[in-house]
Amino acid sequence: MPVGSLSTSILASMIQVNNVPPPPLRSIPRLRLRKTINYSRLNALCHIRGLESSRHSPLYLEAHNKFIKQYPQIFRHEKIVLPEVPPQIDKSKSGLKAAKKHSLEKSHNVSTYIRQVRGCFDEEEISPEAFLEFLDILKKLPVHRTAQEHKTVWKILKSIQALTSQLSNEDLKILSKKVMSETWIKGSTVIGEDGLYVILTGQARHCLKVFRSLTEENDSVISSLSRESFLFDAKLKDSTVIELYVPSKKLTLKKWSVFGSLKYTPEMDESERAVVIDDDCEILKIPTKEYEKLKLEKVKQENAYKLKLIRKCPFYESWPTLSIWELVSLTKFKVFPPGHVLVECGTVISFVGYINSGYCNIYRNIVGFVDLPANKVKKVKKLVYMGQLKEKESFGEISILLQEPFTCTIITGREVEMAVIEDKDIHALDPVTKELMIQTAKPTFEHLTEEDIKCKYIKTVQEKEWKYFKNKTIKRILHCNGVRPGFGKWKHHWPSFPKNFKNTVIS
Repeated sequence: MPVGSLSTSILASMIQVNNVPPPPLRSIPRLRLRKTINYSRLNALCHIRGLESSRHSPLYLEAHNKFIKQYPQIFRHEKIVLPEVPPQIDKSKSGLKAAKKHSLEKSHNVSTYIRQVRGCFDEEEISPEAFLEFLDILKKLPVHRTAQEHKTVWKILKSIQALTSQLSNEDLKILSKKVMSETWIKGSTVIGEDGLYVILTGQARHCLKVFRSLTEENDSVISSLSRESFLFDAKLKDSTVIELYVPSKKLTLKKWSVFGSLKYTPEMDESERAVVIDDDCEILKIPTKEYEKLKLEKVKQENAYKLKLIRKCPFYESWPTLSIWELVSLTKFKVFPPGHVLVECGTVISFVGYINSGYCNIYRNIVGFVDLPANKVKKVKKLVYMGQLKEKESFGEISILLQEPFTCTIITGREVEMAVIEDKDIHALDPVTKELMIQTAKPTFEHLTEEDIKCKYIKTVQEKEWKYFKNKTIKRILHCNGVRPGFGKWKHHWPSFPKNFKNTVIS
């Protein structure tokens, strides 16, 4: 079949498929383009190699089969867009939690993400079953609780923001093994001076201090005493004036509310700690005594760590323990950033330092010469690196006690944590301890002489000049021979093929 008759039959069938009446052959070039036909693919099909051959040749049959196989591809299939199905709202607990979690993901509050990292959650996320289990655990003595029950109490205490704002995570974990719940009946007055209280069930009100005259008959507060079922604390300030603690209607405490204090402060007004119970309440109590024990235990561990640090310093290896304990009570841990100048050459240091972590670089001052244009030379003070002060080393004892200026400059190499004793505390030591410190301690890098510093400076300058000369010479030689670093002969990293690259077989 000739090419013209084949293309005509194809076009006629194509037009019939699209429900268009077949036009005369002369009007085929004037056909109106349809949006459902891909004319570029149709043009490619009509120019398949082999359609121009004779009808009985194998090349024609192969081209015809390829044409028929690829013929359906000329029609464009429009995608049917279905209407969007609205998401179903799951009213179950898991759906509420998922919705809340989704809202937290969109939140811009930094505290939300901090609580997630620490493994904390809000009070609203505690299920009723978990809360009842929490109440049953608190009624047990701490010695009768299992490890899993202690962990449950700790997790729920972490969700109370009023507690996490006053206690660290580690402190809360320790105190959670000591807390218990107390039951208070309606009308009772709780004075929160011996601990921190958390209301678990029920409701309470803060007390306000009110002064009233006994002679006034129309006083609303005095007349309401007979109608109230609460017990009021009253003090007679004068023959005609009485001091009352009246429950406030505005300052209401509900579930998870906190009152009291972990630290006993006598100056705190009693009305700020007093609470009147409206309903029968279950109240969690964190005793002040347990908190004080926790602080003493932390201080004890920190002092033991300081004692171990000072004992490992070379100057204090032969010191008696009692003398080291006098230093331990005066030390405080401080952290210095990298590049911080601790002391400059020619000044008296203001503290004694015991390096716990990190290191410090030691520099000495020297007068060097700098070349200037027109064959001139200028004197400049420069710092020469001489060594390091590493972990478990101390410095500054001789400078403070003998008021001798430092002969070197000390700069932190990286972040340094050290135990520090201020100069005023050093001077307040007893004479025996100060004499012992003078006898055992030595000035920092006292073995360095002027000759050592000059040799070190000359060596440093020579190494710097040789490195500069070597790099300059290598670059000059490579540039003269046409060699460029990073551009080899056999390896090319092209981001795209060059325009003059004609071989399209390479992938």
